[in-house]
Amino acid sequence: MSTGKPYVLQAIDALQQGDRDRAVFLLQQDLATGPPNGTRWKSVSMLASNIGAIEIALEAARRCAQTPPASLEHLLYYWGELAAAGRTDIAHREMERLPESQRLHPSILHFAGTIAGEEGDFVRATQLYRRALATAPMLPQTWFALAMIKQFTANDPDLAEMERIRPAVARTAPAVHARFLYGLAKAWHDTGDTDRAFRYYAEGAALRRREERYEPAHLERVSTALIRQFHPNAMRELTPSGALDRRVIFVNGLPRSGTTLVEQILASHSQVADGAEINLFRSALLPTKDFSWDGAIAYQRRSQSGDPWGDVGRTYLGMIEERFRTRSLVVDKTLSQSHFMGLLLHTLPEAKVLWLRRRPEDVALSCYRNFFTSPIPWSWSFEDIGHFFRMEDRLFDHWTQLFPDRILVVPYEDLVRAPSSWIPRILGHAGLDDEPGVHRFHETKRSVRTASVSQVRAPIATDRIGISEGYARHMEAFHAAYRG
Repeated sequence: MSTGKPYVLQAIDALQQGDRDRAVFLLQQDLATGPPNGTRWKSVSMLASNIGAIEIALEAARRCAQTPPASLEHLLYYWGELAAAGRTDIAHREMERLPESQRLHPSILHFAGTIAGEEGDFVRATQLYRRALATAPMLPQTWFALAMIKQFTANDPDLAEMERIRPAVARTAPAVHARFLYGLAKAWHDTGDTDRAFRYYAEGAALRRREERYEPAHLERVSTALIRQFHPNAMRELTPSGALDRRVIFVNGLPRSGTTLVEQILASHSQVADGAEINLFRSALLPTKDFSWDGAIAYQRRSQSGDPWGDVGRTYLGMIEERFRTRSLVVDKTLSQSHFMGLLLHTLPEAKVLWLRRRPEDVALSCYRNFFTSPIPWSWSFEDIGHFFRMEDRLFDHWTQLFPDRILVVPYEDLVRAPSSWIPRILGHAGLDDEPGVHRFHETKRSVRTASVSQVRAPIATDRIGISEGYARHMEAFHAAYRG
């Protein structure tokens, strides 16, 4: 019976009650009865994306993009959603349908360059970025993107041009200005001028701290609660899960700790279809409302199912199938999975985890230097990075003690120093046989949507061990916060 309330608002109400299935149903009803276009579909798309309803999100984004008059912003949003969902083939076709004059718009050239870079075609990506800059030299985002795939030298004309336009870029929006500064810092880092690079990183990080504050006290409460509440006796209160599928291999670890490298190794196996930072298990846990132990128990009590955790597992696996359009093995390397590890390994009792560990100073510097597209507030100061790492260490110790047979700890330094020993161990833990192709993982053609996009296109090397040493004098705040 109709309530007279828009379906999207009813869906939000359902989510507040922890009923993701009903929210998805209501969004499907909205699509079935709603208009073929309209700007309101962007809100529907964003909501659907946030709860892992991928096909709904894409269709709503398509309808938004078809709203007259044609809007470049809406087109780019739709194409971005396609790319995020692994549908770059559709995005390519959509771009090819445009008249050539429109395809030469700097924003479209930039988007096409981004896709080319993610696919490993850095030559084409560079060409597209340069075509965009030739039309509109004041494109801070494009300068940043070019800097990420280019190796700069001391007398580089691109570096000189970035310095020339820096005062003008400073008048743009803080987020745009910050991105440009990270690109400029990376350029100076390439030249070996770490002091100048650090000044620009610090300036960019200061701008980013205006976006959102890191809340260390909140994270301490969450971490402490997870450790206190998820223990063997308590977990016996959770009903066993019937989701016995081993279709997903989980790769966990701090950002920049080597997770993309392991993902690429696994994705090079003949039995593994693909992998990504999927961000879907959180959506499957929406029935718990807040992802906590108390939320989990409350969900279990109100569930009408005889297999509540199997339902969560099957929901997650259904989203995986929708995302990758395959029933083959895939890799999930979502960040911050450590906050869900107890429920994840209970929900999927056959799942295995590869947990990357790397020298903390090197990870800290890499996180500080990286412009994460999604806001990660703890990465914008060394003090906050140190605090966050301490909390992650606590969770690592807890989960590896609780699930010693299901979590394989992979030290990054050992992996890159002895890949012929470690790759078979990684494969064995994931239930895979060794194959020649995984040792040539850098030859595998696939889209990689992380800052490691260029590194996984090269053979394993040890040159990134100890990268923080050149910045040691700038990292006192990290050492104080992390090591005390």
